[in-house]
Amino acid sequence: MAKKEETPNMVESFAEFKELKNIDKTTMISVLEESFRNVLAKMFGTDENLDVIMNPDKGDVQIFQNLEVVPDGEVSNPNLQIALTEARADNDPEVEIGEEHTKEIIFADFGRRAILTLRQTLQSKILELQKEAIYEKFKDLEGELVTGEVYQTWSRETLLLDDEKNELLLPKNQAIPGDFFRKGETIRAVIANVDNNNNNPKITVSRTNENFLRRLFELEVPEIHDGLISIRAVARIPGERAKIAVESFDDRIDPVGACVGVKGSRIHGIVRELRNENIDVIPFTTNPSLFIQRALSPAKVSSIRLDEEEKKAEVFLKPDQVSLAIGKQGLNIKLASMLTGYVIDVYRDTDEVYEEDIYLDEFKDEIDEWVIDALKDMGCVTAKSVLNTPREDLIRRADLEEETVDNVLDILKAEFDDDSAETPAEAAPAETSAEDTCAEEHPAEDLAAAADAVAGETGDEAAGDEESK
Repeated sequence: MAKKEETPNMVESFAEFKELKNIDKTTMISVLEESFRNVLAKMFGTDENLDVIMNPDKGDVQIFQNLEVVPDGEVSNPNLQIALTEARADNDPEVEIGEEHTKEIIFADFGRRAILTLRQTLQSKILELQKEAIYEKFKDLEGELVTGEVYQTWSRETLLLDDEKNELLLPKNQAIPGDFFRKGETIRAVIANVDNNNNNPKITVSRTNENFLRRLFELEVPEIHDGLISIRAVARIPGERAKIAVESFDDRIDPVGACVGVKGSRIHGIVRELRNENIDVIPFTTNPSLFIQRALSPAKVSSIRLDEEEKKAEVFLKPDQVSLAIGKQGLNIKLASMLTGYVIDVYRDTDEVYEEDIYLDEFKDEIDEWVIDALKDMGCVTAKSVLNTPREDLIRRADLEEETVDNVLDILKAEFDDDSAETPAEAAPAETSAEDTCAEEHPAEDLAAAADAVAGETGDEAAGDEESK
């Protein structure tokens, strides 16, 4: 009777594991057999002479023990041997000494403790399988978009649950500045990393990853999803600004217009998802000069000098375009460098006659290189451009200490005092005249012109490229 009561429960268990635990039947049979063998090995000392036969369709489990037949009274190990009289009484009347006798074992006869041990072993095996299946599933989905519901928020991370109640962790440094989540809110992110330390999968998602922007465009722009438009490069400063270079494989499709949509209908949804992060969409080109020119949009470039081996570019612009090229807090030029892969230096191009000047790089023996880089980031590339900039502006915009700025000014002034009647060793060439003053920040101009970035203005850019040649 005990065996008949067990049968329907096993069939129901198989159905549950197949539908809810995502474990296929073959794997489940293997796990059940291994679990039975582990319990039986503890009971009999070994499972080498045991056969476990599983039949999940009928809910039937049969266990057979293979024993060596020995003369009566000579049984030394009852787990491996059986007496001749006992073997013949067990439905095998013709068995002889030295032969093997197969004895069926009813597992339910071992009592409640054995069944509980089997249950615990089986649960442990199934949990391991589940964790392994989760790891393999999400490992293959790295870089893909996932949707989760906010379950709990801590100071350093947020716990999300997907549709299958799998746990996803969103660290604070992977969230967009300005992200604020409430419990029960549904958010989107990309799977950034999947670890499986000690068979405990940890799924980390990100909203600052470049792939997040890529996946949002694939979701919003059907042409990208269908492969008619390709995203060739992405550069992001999360929460501030982003640039994306796209290319069309169909001459009839404008890649920039397709990504922006009618009146910005497609890109507006992406901007809202990114907490109003400004996005510049530019057409991709294999011409590095033209690509850099487009990446610096909305600034109009006069000429470009490239060093393809060192991946450096010297860009010359009219004085009123320098601040647009650099952008508010230097974001535009940083993103252009990230997008193109070139280190971009901006120079002022003007017809005015300049006094002899010296590049800041000539002072590396006296001024720390990181200080020179900070000055160049704000548009000061020569000694006189630094000297002609108010001291307070240098402290504020270059984020340098007063003592450091005073030291730099003293060094530069001393150089010109010593050489006031002589020509510097390396004066800036007339056609690449350096800046006399650092580029001022024009946030209003930058923001007003940023809306033109998506237009590309291919014609003007191509003309600028011809001039650079």
